[in-house]
Amino acid sequence: MHKKLETAVDVLRRNHVRVQGEGPRTIVFAHGFGCDQRAWRHVTPDFERDSRVVLFDYVGCGQSDIGAYDPARYQSLDGYAQDLLDVVGMVADDRPVSLVAHSVSGMVGVRAAQSEPGRFDRMVMIGPSPHYLNDPPDYFGGFEPADVAALLDLMERNLAGWAGSLAPQVMLNDDRPELTQELADSFCAGDPAVIRNFADTVFYSDSRTILAAHAVPTLLMECVGDIIAPPFVLAYLHRHLHGSLLVKVAATGHFPHLSHPGETTAVIRGYLDARA
Repeated sequence: MHKKLETAVDVLRRNHVRVQGEGPRTIVFAHGFGCDQRAWRHVTPDFERDSRVVLFDYVGCGQSDIGAYDPARYQSLDGYAQDLLDVVGMVADDRPVSLVAHSVSGMVGVRAAQSEPGRFDRMVMIGPSPHYLNDPPDYFGGFEPADVAALLDLMERNLAGWAGSLAPQVMLNDDRPELTQELADSFCAGDPAVIRNFADTVFYSDSRTILAAHAVPTLLMECVGDIIAPPFVLAYLHRHLHGSLLVKVAATGHFPHLSHPGETTAVIRGYLDARA
């Protein structure tokens, strides 16, 4: 028991885990690349009134323990999936949890669920993608390999310039410049080498071959003008994730939980409450 307690403390510190609210269900919110758990701050208060809400930072993001970063562990999404499972194992009392996952965390969740079946009872994926690169003639993830290589090169040479260029394209809310600036600042937070490695892991990841084995009921949320998870990608996921539900919302961009928190909250709650 003492060893388990030490492990729990290590995990909670490593991923800066916070548990808020009370209720019969546990909802874990997993952030995407370039962000941390603060990205959920406009959404989670609604769930804290009737659920246990679990927030965490991936290693290298937010207030996680940067000393725990291991390039070998995190060169694949499997390393992040294990972190997610570690967090769930420490907060869920062996009961299945619901996962709300943004962007790359959707595929992290798929990997985690297949590694430990029964950990998750349902998932909500916001702007997920199984593969970001175009792979003609049958798959179009939205980015040409040369474009991704140029993007990663720019990150390495000029992180601030890369962030300033990408943020408005993915936030896609010209009337909210403060959100774009917040996102650009978030992209640059942390160790530049770790940020670069995480980007490499994300953009070159390929989860297409494991989709058919996904057995967790899942809601896919598609936003207008999302260049990271375009319509082709969401339709592809909907076809390959058995029993998934695809919802197209009016929110624009890749970060609706920041730009359109009301609609995002309603979509998440509608799905989780209906299934409950």
